[in-house]
Amino acid sequence: MKMQIGAQLYTVRDFCRDLDGFESTLAQLSSMGFRSVQVSGTCAYQPEWLAEKLDKFSLICPLTHFNTDRILSETDAVIDAHRKFGCKNIGIGGMPDEFRGASDGAKRFSDKFMPAAKRMNERGGKLMYHNHAFEFQKFDGKTVLEKISELFPNDLLNFTLDTYWVQAGGGDAVEWLKKLSGRTECIHLKDMAYDGKSAVYAPVYEGNMNYDAIISTADSLGVKHAFIEQDECYGVDPFKCLEKSLNNIMKANIR
Repeated sequence: MKMQIGAQLYTVRDFCRDLDGFESTLAQLSSMGFRSVQVSGTCAYQPEWLAEKLDKFSLICPLTHFNTDRILSETDAVIDAHRKFGCKNIGIGGMPDEFRGASDGAKRFSDKFMPAAKRMNERGGKLMYHNHAFEFQKFDGKTVLEKISELFPNDLLNFTLDTYWVQAGGGDAVEWLKKLSGRTECIHLKDMAYDGKSAVYAPVYEGNMNYDAIISTADSLGVKHAFIEQDECYGVDPFKCLEKSLNNIMKANIR
């Protein structure tokens, strides 16, 4: 498998509420065998501090989720900050509420974020869009995710395809990896189980999603980074959930 498996820090956000906890989290993830992280849901940090800690624990950060207001109003400063810790992929964790649930939402979103996407591209960066389930609502026969992908040129917007949320929206993660081929350098992996009442988050290979097909397809299409994420762990240690997912993926891919 060429694709690198990393950890989405949103999973362990409760341990990253201050810089000491953030550093301890990076140390623990490194000791578990992770070599890459997505920075999201943490306390505030200076880019120089993050660069030092990533180097200390032999980690890289290929992707963040970042404040959308700053992406829009301080684009160059955001790019400069990310460069200090070697990250070119600057992510939107979710579409702002003002654009959701409306037939013209995707168009208004693209109009507002296109200048930032162009500036990032000019400077060697990339704006990344992370989906949830609502992007699978259809307007005029097309899902919101389809509309976004068509409104932005391929070189201006990439997608952090969240495989769980694709399934939650009624989509097929394998098919969407194919549809967005070449635009998904980074993806999210988390499984979906059923607890007798509703769908719940689960470690990868502990739920009902077809992760053999998802991982093999992503790897074959050139996805570079797959970040394990589990939004809620239901009282289980989130580090153990990340470790279980990592071990399950590694075992599945050496069968």
